[in-house]
Amino acid sequence: MTESDCPTGDPTCYCPLTDVIDVLGRKYAIPVVCAVDAHGRLRFGDLETHFPDASTSTLSARLDDLQAAGLVDRTQYDEIPPRVEYELTDDGRELADRLEPLVEWVAGRE
Repeated sequence: MTESDCPTGDPTCYCPLTDVIDVLGRKYAIPVVCAVDAHGRLRFGDLETHFPDASTSTLSARLDDLQAAGLVDRTQYDEIPPRVEYELTDDGRELADRLEPLVEWVAGRE
C-alpha cells in the first residue's frame, strides 16, 4: 500500500478493509462462510439447521450481504418445491482459506 492509497496519507492505514470488515462483522457472517465452505454447497434449510438460534430473516439478510460482497453465489432451480443453493465464489473460498489461521489462533488460546 502506498501513501496515496490512504486518505490520511498514512501507509499503515487499513481503509481498504472497512467494507470487508463491515460485512464480516455482522452476526453470523463468518459462521455462514465457514459452514458453506465446509459443505461446498448448502440449501437454506440446511443453514437454518446449522444455526438454530438465528432467525430466518437474519440468515437471509446475511446471505444477501455475502452475495452482494461477491463471496457467495445463489442458484435458484425451477423446481417444485423451489430449491435454492448457496456456494462460495472464488473470493469466498479464498476468504475461508485465509480465516483458517485465525480460527486456529483462537482455538489455541482457549
